[in-house]
Amino acid sequence: MLKKVASEYSNYESELREFRLLSSKAGALTAIVLVMAGVLLDYGIYPHEQLRFFLARLAISLLIGVIYVLLPTAFGRRFVQPLTLAWLILPQLMIAWMISVTEGASSIYYAGLNLVIFAVGIALPMGMWQTIGFGAVTYLFYFLACLISPSGLSDRPHFIVNSIFILFSITASAVYTFFNERGHFHLFRLKEEVAHKNRELAEINRSLAEIKGQMLQQEKMAAIGTLAAGLLHEVNNPVNFCLMAIEVAMEEPQAKENPSLEECLVDAKQGMQRIQHIVSDLKTFAYRKPGAEADGVPFLFEKALDSATRLTAHELRGVAVTRELPSDTLVLGDEAAVIGVLINLFSNAALAMRKAGTRDPSIRTAVSWVGKRLHVRVRDNGPGIASEHLPRVFEPFFTTREVGQGLGLGLSISYAVIERHGGALFAESELGHWTAFSFDLPRAE
Repeated sequence: MLKKVASEYSNYESELREFRLLSSKAGALTAIVLVMAGVLLDYGIYPHEQLRFFLARLAISLLIGVIYVLLPTAFGRRFVQPLTLAWLILPQLMIAWMISVTEGASSIYYAGLNLVIFAVGIALPMGMWQTIGFGAVTYLFYFLACLISPSGLSDRPHFIVNSIFILFSITASAVYTFFNERGHFHLFRLKEEVAHKNRELAEINRSLAEIKGQMLQQEKMAAIGTLAAGLLHEVNNPVNFCLMAIEVAMEEPQAKENPSLEECLVDAKQGMQRIQHIVSDLKTFAYRKPGAEADGVPFLFEKALDSATRLTAHELRGVAVTRELPSDTLVLGDEAAVIGVLINLFSNAALAMRKAGTRDPSIRTAVSWVGKRLHVRVRDNGPGIASEHLPRVFEPFFTTREVGQGLGLGLSISYAVIERHGGALFAESELGHWTAFSFDLPRAE
């Protein structure tokens, strides 16, 4: 059951393998230290066997050292469990041999077998059946050691008692290993759940940031729309009166006979018409038509481009603005939102070029049809965007401007606008030379 649940987590085995590797390396070093430290026991209990036992301990330590060196290799990582069992069995073989050449069943060295069994259950991340198997092999070594010892199995009381203690050790280690294995898996599952929740929270925070940015944008647009509606009502009448007066004045003989006066009247007429266009553009930009965002409304992209250029005219002073348009630019979508995207791109480009002191600043808008999509590319010859910042320019609240110079929401909102139109907004740049933003809009059938 545990293995079936664990299979749902692809990273569990990988993490467990790394944990087993670290535990095995630490255990191998500890085993070498303890095996060599046993020389003190030999000196106290079997001084006459000290040289032979020392050579045996040295040989076993060297073999464990070889396995320790193998563990971090690709081979060791692949076979970490068999290698761990191999170095665990080496001390058991040594202890069994020591029992066989001393008192057999009554030898105090049987306690070393128990120590290693407990170490497997407590300190090493072994499986339950591996622990039981290791315990069974250990008991087999003990039985054979007693059998071939000089006294054989004649000391039955010691043999039975020691056998029972070894079996107790095997049982306790197996139970502990079982719960340790379950605990480790549950800890891993908890970590995975926490990581999953963190990912969900990050996604929620990103969505909230986008919603917050859109709400700020909507509030700003509503305020501009209210202002524009008032301006249109209050300004339109006097502007119309002025236009009528200018038209009448232009028909007067004095005006037609005086080229300078006629030129002044033409300039005044164009100025009044510009006022009308700006107020109308503000209203178009701020007031979305009902259903424009959901279903899309046909509009001329060229008209949206004109509006965006007029609304950013004060920022584009000194900037050469050029365009390349096809004869037909009728697209489907939200005209006000697309104007907002263009305003954002123009404003960002103008600000960057002004801040960098770009010589002969220019912005070129190239528009062309590719299939049923109108592709738009806005390119400037400004300072460009650093490569480490380029992947983040569409993140909400990401900005390289100084505090108070912007919230870092413009490109994030623009990206969402183009995405709602079934397209994508891309950024390209060469640091120190140019920056370009590209997007596409659907054709109005």
